[in-house]
Amino acid sequence: MRIIHDIREMQTASRAARIQGSAIGFVPTMGALHAGHLSLVRRARTLSSLVVVSIFVNPLQFGPTEDFSQYPRTLEADCAKLEAENVDIVFAPSPQQMYPASATTVVHVEGLSDKLDGRSRPGHFRGVSTVVAKLFHIVQPDYAVFGQKDAAQVAVLRRMVRDLNMDVELVVAPIVREADGLALSSRNIYLTKEQRLQALVLHRALLQLEACVNSGETSAEKLRAVALSVLASEPAAKLDYLEVVHPDTLDPVTDLAQGALAAVAASFGSTRLIDNLLLPPRGSDAA
Repeated sequence: MRIIHDIREMQTASRAARIQGSAIGFVPTMGALHAGHLSLVRRARTLSSLVVVSIFVNPLQFGPTEDFSQYPRTLEADCAKLEAENVDIVFAPSPQQMYPASATTVVHVEGLSDKLDGRSRPGHFRGVSTVVAKLFHIVQPDYAVFGQKDAAQVAVLRRMVRDLNMDVELVVAPIVREADGLALSSRNIYLTKEQRLQALVLHRALLQLEACVNSGETSAEKLRAVALSVLASEPAAKLDYLEVVHPDTLDPVTDLAQGALAAVAASFGSTRLIDNLLLPPRGSDAA
């Protein structure tokens, strides 16, 4: 496995792979890798002959009161995990490489960037779209694999790729969960044992919402009320949002005729977690 820190070296490696006819699969990460990340790596391997994983803690997507300085940086352990997965290249640039002092250009997906997480974390998705656009430009992947857990991020990046005519296919892999249902996240390590138990309310709320859908409920407002009642049973959960929205536009929906995304974010102590559930189309329009 090759570890590259320099942008020009990464660009040269990508060009060489393309000349040889290799399809490039790419998994962007901020490190602190867990089984969810590794599932994305395995998905990329099924699509491509050369797999690149980036490890870069992106300062642009952290707000002034967020955990940028404390975010776990475990490059050596991450590289060992990626080598075991037969990753070809790890791209781990420095902030100075990615954002030279004179850099002023950013990528902002108007409208979408201000919804769900973007509403409560102003500037977050501008930071995400900027760094991903730069990484796409550097790595030149044929496929880029992201996790469904970051559903709002996926919507923003899909729109960016479409609007800027980027020659890359976004692939979305399912959420990976612990045995008790907690969605895997690099931030889970911040949770105390008590907070980790409290955080299970996110998955319980989504499961109850799904059960109502399976029983025939199609009203988004009624489904939202069901999930909110479950969340209210855990006083320690500081709710940010619980929304039922269109998975591409992130706008609220009234029913499930065209399908929907149920998305939730809440904090436990100082740790903010997200989770979501894709709901299939229902009703006469779907039929």
